[in-house]
Amino acid sequence: MFYLVSYDIPDDRRRTRLAKIIKDFGDRVQYSVFECNLDGNLLDEMIARIEKTVDQDEDSVRVYALCAACERVIRIIGTGEVTKDRDVYIL
Repeated sequence: MFYLVSYDIPDDRRRTRLAKIIKDFGDRVQYSVFECNLDGNLLDEMIARIEKTVDQDEDSVRVYALCAACERVIRIIGTGEVTKDRDVYIL
């Protein structure tokens, strides 16, 4: 499934930690926006790691699921391309 993850974190240290976590699961497309192709297990793992990092009273993280039909009609104006599912992952 294709997910769009965005965040608004006022604390620099937490924001940097969160960006590193999400980068383990997807590609940064803007400063605080990532595109991720995840199965259910990876989604659960990502969310668990995010929940351990954020301050529930100050931070905002949003994870939007996009169906295959929605993913096909994403429009990019300017530079960039939609993240594609990779056949090979190097960790």
